[in-house]
Amino acid sequence: MQGRSPQLSMELNRLLLLTSFLLHVEEGRASPVRLVCDSRLIQKYIGEAKDMEKRAGQCQALPTLSCPAVLPLVDFSLQQWKSKSNETKRREILCDLALLVGAVVRAQGQVTQECGAAQLSQLRQHANSFLLLLQTFGLEAGPWEPGCSPRSVEQTHVTGIFLTYRQLVQGKLRFFFHDLAKDLCKEGQGGDRDPRCGAR
Repeated sequence: MQGRSPQLSMELNRLLLLTSFLLHVEEGRASPVRLVCDSRLIQKYIGEAKDMEKRAGQCQALPTLSCPAVLPLVDFSLQQWKSKSNETKRREILCDLALLVGAVVRAQGQVTQECGAAQLSQLRQHANSFLLLLQTFGLEAGPWEPGCSPRSVEQTHVTGIFLTYRQLVQGKLRFFFHDLAKDLCKEGQGGDRDPRCGAR
């Protein structure tokens, strides 16, 4: 039996991600928007990002990337962030995620070591899941297209990719979920808690 072509495998992975996401929504018997109303969910994502970063750091002999990965700069001013609309925030995060996924793909082509390759594969799945999730939160008419140019930096260390992902989830994504919850969640669903209260 011949192996699957890379293109077929990519399509199957995308289908699996979408199916997994839809099952998550179905299990909760809720629209995707309701997922932001449980503050435990974003804390789960943050915990997973920290775990992936830790495991990647424990991988032995990770290579230096000969072709640097281009990563988004995900630091931000909280004051400026609060002045933006939720749609602007959503599109900014989508741009960051699209660039991050591209960096993971570039790194995957250079990392053959089993431990590092496994962690990169998991990171790619998580980041792609967020891309799917945030595209369901379209607050304005018209599809999102990855034609943006976020601030970026080149990185030759694989662990830097995991650090950027963790910072994105712990920063912009956490505050974005909190902002959505304030507008879309009913009282008593745990959506009104300040995201800084759950930080470690």
